[in-house]
Amino acid sequence: MTMTREEAEQLVRKEISNENLIKHMLAVEAAMRELARHFDEDPDEWGLAGLLHDLDYERTEDDPDKHGLLTLEMLEEEGKEIGEEKRQAIKAHAGQKEPQGKMEKSIYAVDPLTGLIVAGALVHPEGLEEMDAEFVKNRYEENSFARSADRGAIKSCEELGLSLEEFFAITLSGMRKINDRLEL
Repeated sequence: MTMTREEAEQLVRKEISNENLIKHMLAVEAAMRELARHFDEDPDEWGLAGLLHDLDYERTEDDPDKHGLLTLEMLEEEGKEIGEEKRQAIKAHAGQKEPQGKMEKSIYAVDPLTGLIVAGALVHPEGLEEMDAEFVKNRYEENSFARSADRGAIKSCEELGLSLEEFFAITLSGMRKINDRLEL
């Protein structure tokens, strides 16, 4: 049976205890939905991949070689089908395969960008609501800022035909739509 968005969020809340990690997964979902709209793809499909991408994070934190793969096993155990495109996107985001296609390349690039944006929102005087792409670009260029945000992965947005500024703006737009849940 194909998994619904509601079932996905219930599973996330069952598996993930860290509220900040849940917010990260919601941010990636929102960004993927916005990217889907930009590319004229299905926001629900892309959003589901974003919401589930770190489902196994707490279980694989000490065994990163299994990250992404365990998520797929967990979904199988739950009897939930998400479709091959989303399965491959989850694997690609975790480095289990080379990102190919728009969904895979998008999730690979947007995952670290949402972290950079969250860090930026925490230091921006007006938070996420007043941040713009230029502010994000300035933080992106500061290698000492949000050091764990993989700049190479973020820059791979160019393989999708997006400039960094366009990518930042699209991701910000998606995240702003759920800021009541992100609380940034």
